[in-house]
Amino acid sequence: YQLKAECYFTNGTERVRLVARHFYNDQEVVRFDSDVGEFVALTELGRPDAKYWNSQEEILEEKRAYVDTLCRHNYEIEK
Repeated sequence: YQLKAECYFTNGTERVRLVARHFYNDQEVVRFDSDVGEFVALTELGRPDAKYWNSQEEILEEKRAYVDTLCRHNYEIEK
């Protein structure tokens, strides 16, 4: 199992997007895109995880907050 989180920036931190990609056996199975605001299953294997994570408001809030706590925070450090 592997997780890759990527931050995308437009005009500095004016527009920030987080994409968290969950992999199993080198295949992406679930994705969280901050523009969408919830988890999306990309395969049948990812469907139970996406369904569960989307039912947990605290998990969704944490992922949505990563735009600020992870992406914007690290952007400022790298400046």
